[in-house]
Amino acid sequence: MTQTIAPRVRTLVLLILAVAGALLAGAAPASAHAALTGSDPAQGAVVDTAPSQVSLTFSEPVAVGDDSVRVLDPKGERVDKGDPANPSGTTYSVPLVSGLPDGTYTVAYQVVSADSHPVAGAFTFSIGAPSETTVSVSAQGSDDGLVGWLYGFGRYVSYAGFVVLAGGAAFVLACWAPGARARAVQRLVVSGWLALTAATLGLLMLRGSYTTSGKIGDVFDLELLGDVLQTKTGAALVSRLLLLAAAALFIAVLFGAYARTADGGAPDHAAEGDGGSDGESDGESDGGSDGESDGGEPDKRDLTFGLALGGTVVAAGLAASWAMSEHASQGLQAGVAMPVDVVHLLAVAAWLGGLAALLVALHRAPVETPVGRDAVRRFSRLAFGSVVALAVTGVYQSWRQLGSWSAFTDTRYGQLLLVKIALVAVMVAVAFLSRRWTQRLADARVSVATEEAARSEETERAEEAEEEKQPAGTAPAEASGTSAVSEAVEAAEAPRASDAEKAEAGHDSVRAAQLARQRAATEAARQKRLRDADPNRFGLRRSVLAEAGVAVVLLAVTTVLTQTEPGRTEQDAKAAAASSSSSASTTGQGSGAVSLTMPFDTGGTNGKGVVSVDLDPAQAGDNALHVYVEGPDGTPVDVPEVKIALTLAAQDIGPLPVTPDHITTGHWSASTVQIPMAGDWKVEVTVRTSDIDQVTVSKNAQIG
Repeated sequence: MTQTIAPRVRTLVLLILAVAGALLAGAAPASAHAALTGSDPAQGAVVDTAPSQVSLTFSEPVAVGDDSVRVLDPKGERVDKGDPANPSGTTYSVPLVSGLPDGTYTVAYQVVSADSHPVAGAFTFSIGAPSETTVSVSAQGSDDGLVGWLYGFGRYVSYAGFVVLAGGAAFVLACWAPGARARAVQRLVVSGWLALTAATLGLLMLRGSYTTSGKIGDVFDLELLGDVLQTKTGAALVSRLLLLAAAALFIAVLFGAYARTADGGAPDHAAEGDGGSDGESDGESDGGSDGESDGGEPDKRDLTFGLALGGTVVAAGLAASWAMSEHASQGLQAGVAMPVDVVHLLAVAAWLGGLAALLVALHRAPVETPVGRDAVRRFSRLAFGSVVALAVTGVYQSWRQLGSWSAFTDTRYGQLLLVKIALVAVMVAVAFLSRRWTQRLADARVSVATEEAARSEETERAEEAEEEKQPAGTAPAEASGTSAVSEAVEAAEAPRASDAEKAEAGHDSVRAAQLARQRAATEAARQKRLRDADPNRFGLRRSVLAEAGVAVVLLAVTTVLTQTEPGRTEQDAKAAAASSSSSASTTGQGSGAVSLTMPFDTGGTNGKGVVSVDLDPAQAGDNALHVYVEGPDGTPVDVPEVKIALTLAAQDIGPLPVTPDHITTGHWSASTVQIPMAGDWKVEVTVRTSDIDQVTVSKNAQIG
């Protein structure tokens, strides 16, 4: 069993990374965290006279720049003038040039949500009557493409680095003080600091391009960097870098002065020696994490207290750099949400980061300073407190970001939150198994300690009996013989040692280096055999590894959540769109809803069926579109892809592409489909049933 641990560990780690990578790669681009809830003129509206300005209303405050709102005439020329203004609340307006002719105008906007995410979109309105337009607004926002991917990856690395840095340091201070002298734990914590620092610098450089052009060449634009430094997000990133400088000093003291004062593992060995029969009475002897185990030295107590206080302040400051610039800083009860978010992040770091440190310690800690049952029990208590904090703060955050029970299933944010809750439940179950292995490890140590104590007592009694038999003033024969043999051996070995030293001195440096590497490899193999020899410790390592695997996926889901539009905002945007559509239906001159049914056959397996398209209210302007796909037996079926294109051949308009969102089995929907003018429109539906099998069917519909 001990020979298979390394392949199993490598296989599980690769599987964990593959799942996390697939989760991140399959995640949709970051959704807008502020939604356009209204405009004047309204989307798709036809006004009699040219307006003097265009106003946009968002669901929350946004940051605007010189080119955040552009208004283009039918030829694609800009007709806006001046910078966008914020006359009131969440409404932003841009003035227009006077004397605009009749025709269809396009409004394109690109702003930055108050929680740091870019928001982009476009809509049209018409003066006098709709007309043809040559404007083509790209559907790709600045947060798509390579820059958006790099920024999202940087966010993931920064969260992971913070968790490892803060959680690993907390594990050493609160659970296992000898870990400050373990190279593997030192490398883990320092790697977390390096990852967080590198990711923060990368995010700062990418931020300007991420919120404006999305071009990789703009990453090194110093003017954009200067603009970023004046924003809330830029200030948060700079603050994080300053706090990381303080964290570097904390790490230096933790693995320097504190490591020198930490007991090298005697308490753990003592616990093993006496079996820990008093249960929790020796629970505080493991490494002196509270500064009392080494006799209550004032210097060590002061150093431990200072590190704990300073580390908590630095970790809370790092967590606040996220809370002040993202979800928690906007919306309901921001003053309460930000400290709650800080506590949530600290609890995540203490649990997941401590788990990573425990896993490394179980696999890589020297045999001389093993992770004892007391350290595992302390971490168990720390993890339990973290889970309680996560549950309390998570309930509040869920209520704040979702707002209703239906948002759990109807919004992407709610669905991801359900996945996160399920992963937490799995982690708690695996942690319970780890506690069972910890108890078995403790019981095994009690048995071993009892046997050793009995053997020691028997040996002492035998020695006392032997001494009583010896005449007074004489040494025991065994001791005398041993002394004589030792002297003889030393005398014989003296010239050999001298010869060996001379021979070794004659070796070249290459040979010496080879011998050193061989000794190091031999010692590492010996320590691994000793670590794997204990079946209870092996079981604990395996359960902790599984728990860490779930934690990696949980961290990936959490990172995606921070880039996803909150359920409350998404539902508000849908409600606003529905209200706009209803208003247009009431005031317009449409012909009512249109329903088109078209059979299709892609030619592949299960390639036959019927697709239905509903347009409501089927008029110029804003329309709601629904697509239903059914099999030959009339039951709803899902297909890999459905696309719509609208063409008005009489006016040479189109094809206008529409990509509906998948709602449920066999149902797709698009809530804001802009049809610029009335006429006999051709509706084309492309249905793809496999990677190579697809077909396009069409029908005409009278609009307006």
